Parts: sequence; C-alpha cells; structure tokens
Amino acid sequence: MIQDIGAGRYHNEYRQAVPKRDSCVLCYRKNELLVRIQDEGISFLTYGETVETAPEAAGVYTYLFSIDGRAYFLVPELSAEQFPGTEWMPVSGLRRNGPKEAAFAGVTGYQLWGWYSARRFCPACGKAMVPDERERMMKCPACGQTEYPKICPAVIVAVTHGDRLLLTKYAGRDFKKYALIAGFAEIGETIEETVQREVMEETGLRVKNLKYYKSQPWSFTDTLLFGFFAELDGDETIHLDEHELSLARWCTRDEIPENDGISLTREMMQVFKDGGPWPDR
Repeated sequence: MIQDIGAGRYHNEYRQAVPKRDSCVLCYRKNELLVRIQDEGISFLTYGETVETAPEAAGVYTYLFSIDGRAYFLVPELSAEQFPGTEWMPVSGLRRNGPKEAAFAGVTGYQLWGWYSARRFCPACGKAMVPDERERMMKCPACGQTEYPKICPAVIVAVTHGDRLLLTKYAGRDFKKYALIAGFAEIGETIEETVQREVMEETGLRVKNLKYYKSQPWSFTDTLLFGFFAELDGDETIHLDEHELSLARWCTRDEIPENDGISLTREMMQVFKDGGPWPDR
C-alpha cells in the first residue's frame, strides 16, 4: 500500500526545524506537485538548490515530517521554468510512480499543504491564523479558535457470502475498476455502525460477524480508512443505490482481478482471492 515504505522510518511528530541544504522541498499548486522524473523515478528539489535559484524562498518554509532522518519542508509555489529538469505532475500520478518513499512523501505533503492553505483565516472571526510553536495546529490570536489537521474516518467493507465477494463499481467517477463498499463515518456513530449503514444504504444488504483487517491513511482525500471483512446476514438480493454505484455483484475468487494497486481496497480483494480472510477463525 502507499504507506508501505519498506525499511524507511516515517516521523510525523511536529517540531520546529530549520532546513539543511539537502532537505527535501515539496511545492504544490492546485492538484500538482513539482518533481523531477528520471529513470529511477521521481525526486524533489533540495532546499539548497531552491534558495540558490529562488532566494525569496529562504526563510519561507514549513516543516512537514522526516523520512529516514531527512526532513521535508513545504515552500510557496515556485516556477518550473526556474529549475531545469523539473515539471508539474498531477498528485494522482503518485499512485503509479516511485520510489515508494518519494510517493508517500508527496501525497502526505499534499494533505498538509491543503490543510495549511485552507486554514489561513479563522473560521470563527475571520482574523489571520498563526501556527502554534509546540504542535501542528493553527490558532487565532484574536478569539482563540484552534484548528488541527483534518482527518476523515471512513470504512472499506469486503462483504463475503461463502466463497463469493461483493464487488462494486462507482457511479459517475473516472475510476472504472472494481471496488468494495466504502463510505465516511457520520457524527455520533461508531465505526462498526458505519460499516452496517454503508452496506445497507448502497446495496440493501445486512452484514454480521465484522472482522477488522487494518487501516490505511489515504491522503488524497484527507481520509483514514478502516478495513473490515463482514459476512452476509440473510437475503443476498442486491438493491442498488444508483446514485452511489453503477454496479454491484457477487464474484467468486477466480473472478476477482489480481491486485494491481496501492490501496487498502485492492489488498483486501487479493486477501479474499487468496483464500482469506482467516479461514481458521
């Protein structure tokens, strides 16, 4: 999955830090990221080469996180023309480009860039927000409002019925491959209740014996995904919510496509295809 960076160590705790010459610089505009694309994959500008070409960037940075001791900083939008060999790449391209550490850094930085961009002014009184010195938080010096990074909990549900798995396709989206039931948690409900509600709303099916699988940060949409396997409870007849889904069908293990992605959805589909989940439980 996209957060699996091998032996790399990701440190997301906030700290006040000053960039070194070899620190990585992440620069975004709209849904794009400034990168170099070479045979070995994508890479980012360093702070040293950034300030040599664009001195105005010196001192205008925000610490994000570190991977294997190398710090990553956010800087305001630069011009690709200033840095030969760089280009603006859609952030969605990080799903297909490596190395893994760079893809993970790019998409995680994108989530934080979006949050900082949307928290420039206080939502309560409209005054300019300022960053806190001890934690990753924006605060209003006028009214005291505090804002933390946005993380939206959501579920991915693999509904099983014997040796069959419920596969779906989204309605009205560019993504046309098979998926699983998914949806965001609502205020006041547990994540288990979210599983049952989303399955019922999208397919009219009831589920039981929920088994938690694992979670995944999905920074493309500020989401923290909770993966569950659940067994069909009762009638297998599907009543499709056509506003959410264009298709839902029961598929045997042989009909499930091979894992070709970096998402929790694709991994869970592969787990079932390979004989899971947990046949001895």
